[in-house]
Amino acid sequence: MSGRVNGPGPMTDPLRTDSDSVRTAADHPHRAAPFVSRTVFAAAHVVADPFADSTPDGPAAIDWDTTLAFRHHLWSNGLGVAEAMDTAQRGMGLDWASAAELIRRSAAEAAAVGGRIACGVGTDQLGGSSASLADIKAAYEEQLSLVEGAGAQAIVMASRHLAAAATGPESYTDMYGHLLRQAAEPVILHWLGPTFDPALEGYWGSSELDIATDTFLQIIAEQPTKVDGVKVSLLDAGREVQLRRRLPDGVRCYTGDDFHYPELIAGDELGYSDALLGIFDPLASLAADAVRLLDSGDTAAFRKRLDPTVTLSRHLFQTPTRYYKTGVVLLAWLAGHQSHFTMVGGLQSARSLPHLKRAYELVDELDLFPDPELAKSRMRQLESVLGGRGA
Repeated sequence: MSGRVNGPGPMTDPLRTDSDSVRTAADHPHRAAPFVSRTVFAAAHVVADPFADSTPDGPAAIDWDTTLAFRHHLWSNGLGVAEAMDTAQRGMGLDWASAAELIRRSAAEAAAVGGRIACGVGTDQLGGSSASLADIKAAYEEQLSLVEGAGAQAIVMASRHLAAAATGPESYTDMYGHLLRQAAEPVILHWLGPTFDPALEGYWGSSELDIATDTFLQIIAEQPTKVDGVKVSLLDAGREVQLRRRLPDGVRCYTGDDFHYPELIAGDELGYSDALLGIFDPLASLAADAVRLLDSGDTAAFRKRLDPTVTLSRHLFQTPTRYYKTGVVLLAWLAGHQSHFTMVGGLQSARSLPHLKRAYELVDELDLFPDPELAKSRMRQLESVLGGRGA
């Protein structure tokens, strides 16, 4: 398997030592038993090739072996993989050609081990230019066909192009109604708020969230059997609870709220949220343990296990929230899932050294590093390089 999306042959790292060895797909040939009380996806990051001669606005250079090994890590904990989403830097360094290859490769790996996978469907092949509604529809159709053809479930993502081209709620009802009719299997609809992507302000045809919610629910109500669930990323727990109570029977609410996920997953007397979360990328093992407690009926133990992680998540997702990916990749490096702290598009520079150091401290306080000494050593290396001194 090639280690690069561009360039000749697999990635080689002349500076790698034994302590820098990374896990491979062969280390995770199985998956844990699925959860019974909740459906849970982790939105997974991609691992860059640090030795590729690339630029921030050029094609993504990906270390495929290590990227896919991380998906096996998620499956081995029983989590589903949400692929080619914003955690994978979709629209922030991951171009469509690379995303398409990622979808094909990850779907094949999922099939090999029986892992659950859902993949993002968007319009990013249109680039940064404006587009007509017809062009947007064709772009969505192309990506939907690729995802379903790869054997994965589709997650219909919010489109920056549609946000720019829409003239009102009817633009969304027409577009999504068409896409749902085209889908071979039930899809997940993703409502990504402007906190994560400012270009999505006014999605569903209005900046008034009550009006936007009504349009969103109208789309679902017209074809409920084509909607497996909705992923809600608004960072507003109260609004998510209100929305999930209005969903048709059989349509799941997947929380994408990285500020309030324990309470939303635990639920209340009227229901609960399933999960599709970026924070479950660095928290995979702990999150899996917590959900198994929920499976056993012990909600209090679930909250006791997961609640302490919220401080870390709020730190990683602090404003500007869209740069949370930098902290996620830092933690993957510190935990030993990859041998470097380099990101596609150079996004490792998107957070300050104090921010990164605090992320390390919070994970260390939670005792989540598989090898605390390795994590400490790597954090000292980072401080030395970025700050000109050791810890």
